[in-house]
Amino acid sequence: MLRLEGVTVRFGGLVALKDVGFDVGPGEILGLVGPNGAGKTTLFNTISGLVRPRSGRILFRESEIGRLPLHARARLGLGRTFQIPQPMHHLTVRENLTVAQVFGARIADPARIDEILEVMELADHAERDAATELALQELKRLEIAKALATDPELLLLDEVLAGLESQAKRRFIAKLCELHERYKLAIIIVEHDIETISTLCSRAIVLNFGEMIADGTPAEVFRDPAVVESYTGAADA
Repeated sequence: MLRLEGVTVRFGGLVALKDVGFDVGPGEILGLVGPNGAGKTTLFNTISGLVRPRSGRILFRESEIGRLPLHARARLGLGRTFQIPQPMHHLTVRENLTVAQVFGARIADPARIDEILEVMELADHAERDAATELALQELKRLEIAKALATDPELLLLDEVLAGLESQAKRRFIAKLCELHERYKLAIIIVEHDIETISTLCSRAIVLNFGEMIADGTPAEVFRDPAVVESYTGAADA
């Protein structure tokens, strides 16, 4: 479904991503992990179209998308969330979803919006101001709801569990499993929590200083000496 080949991103003299390449298959849930500053969000920005790579190729459903604008990628089936929720100000929750739907799916489908509101447990908040009347958990659900409104086949989730306490995190993991099954989505999730990655993902990729240093099952990558060293500064003896 998604393939990256030798993707490199530079910001001036800083190499943010270096020769990154991997595949994501239909329905796969892939964990993307690494220390702060490893390049995870830059990678999401590159896939979704906010950042253009210096070199390499990005293919989605076998088509090169590396030079397509954001809206064109969304309309092909790429949806994403942001680490810091970004509700559209002065719009209700429902209106946020409608704007996202028209941006990504090019249609306004109120029935689909109602379904997403129900699935994401936001139906009771549909007419609230999205920017001022939602708690953190609700804002995070809204981020996912907006992405779902674009009718994605691949969902990029950037630290959607950050800031949640343990019980809320477990409920959110269960919700993500429900969405994966209901909508047959492929998912790439950026997350620091090892338990979350191990629970959700069949595979994990680790970035460090913009380079891929591991690719395998969560159990394999979290035992990898290079991964241990990237987090602790010292490999296991």
